[in-house]
Amino acid sequence: MRADKRPQPCDVTVYSDKGSLALRFPKRHNPLWEQLDGKPLNGKAKCLGIGKYGYKNNPEDWKRASQIAIALEADLDHPEWEKLFDPTLAKYGLGGGKYAKLADVLQLPGTVQAKPEITVGEMWEAYLEWKKPQLEETTYEFHYVSAFTNAIKGLVWDKTKREFISAKNSIWDKPLADNHCFVPLLQGSPRLISRVTAALSEAFLHLQSQGKTKITINPFIGAGTENKADKYKTTVTTEGVTKEWWEIDDIESNPEENDKRAFTREERDIIIKAFYESEKPATRLIGPLVEFLFLTGCRSGEAFALRWQDVFLGKHKNYIRFSKSYNGRLKNTQVTKTGEIRLFKIYPKLENLLLKIKPVDAKSTDLVFVNSAGTSYTSGLLYEKWVNSNTTKKGIKYDYPGVVTQLADTGVIGCCLSPYHTRHTFITLQAHAGTDLLLLATACGNSVEVIQRHYLGIDTEVEITDI
Repeated sequence: MRADKRPQPCDVTVYSDKGSLALRFPKRHNPLWEQLDGKPLNGKAKCLGIGKYGYKNNPEDWKRASQIAIALEADLDHPEWEKLFDPTLAKYGLGGGKYAKLADVLQLPGTVQAKPEITVGEMWEAYLEWKKPQLEETTYEFHYVSAFTNAIKGLVWDKTKREFISAKNSIWDKPLADNHCFVPLLQGSPRLISRVTAALSEAFLHLQSQGKTKITINPFIGAGTENKADKYKTTVTTEGVTKEWWEIDDIESNPEENDKRAFTREERDIIIKAFYESEKPATRLIGPLVEFLFLTGCRSGEAFALRWQDVFLGKHKNYIRFSKSYNGRLKNTQVTKTGEIRLFKIYPKLENLLLKIKPVDAKSTDLVFVNSAGTSYTSGLLYEKWVNSNTTKKGIKYDYPGVVTQLADTGVIGCCLSPYHTRHTFITLQAHAGTDLLLLATACGNSVEVIQRHYLGIDTEVEITDI
């Protein structure tokens, strides 16, 4: 097959043979390559494949290959080439082949071996140490340590296995390199990619400010420039899949927040009744918590942290103060997700529940909801009673479906949504019942825009008012 050639900007030429790009060096460089390869070239030009930079049909690959060729020739033809040329080729972004190990065994006369460029993972770990004091602990743990780090490592959540698995697109071990962009290697929603690359871009700039990299071009250029107009288009196409506006992710770190489905009023009542009437005492005990979540739409952590001193029952004071949230994973109590204190006006059905469960001797500092051990509930415990729990005995795994799973499996309700959907159910039912949207948004800690966008779908039973 005839080799594909294009106009060359230097004597180190780029060519394509059988679809793969390679470099061909002028014969004046033969003595160096003969020493590096340990064998004579017999008058032939040295050829070096650079396969990872792609194929002849991609103009961008030709451009990158040409830039590598120019950089190599500039170093090799420089009067002080011994100090500039990197025999491991890592400096040129080609450090993954056999020459990568030369730094351990070869020292050319007068050559100062180039220090390998820092990897994305090393940069990220240093960035996390610098960034941690600037963030709330939950934000740091869930976003940066978990969601963002998993994306960089190419890990995706497997809903069936309920664990992270490799998507084989990790950039963690890849060294930083000029004229290289890592963003296309990331997979996920536009929202996640935007947030991760914005953080990576900041990490690179921090690294650069410390003089710990020689890379001059930000490999994460363009990060954090999510187009907000595109975000609110009627449809968005990602990786060949077109989604409607209500399917577009808003908060990648919490998929359940994105899924705005809700139970019907009848399903809500069936679920509450099933918890109260369970044959298992621990499941019956959690019934008031489940009902409270359905009747307030608060986030589960806010209910876990709620104490009687935050519940004001009376003629002139009849509200709940949501000011804290308990995180079972971190085992600590912090401010609410939005960092604000919310006052939730108590209505009759909610008041009846609170009066029913409040102990006569309750202290103001006592938790409103406690498990059988007398401690705060956690999302994990709620999940077990709601969806399923499992145990292993003698090497055999046993699964025990939760209350809502059983109701869905037997067809009593339409499907098994997560405990977080108690929030979506409350907001949906209230919005469609005509509750003032500003009051509802303030009580639940979101915005009128979010309610209009995600919870108020077209109701065919509603008619235009005759005025």
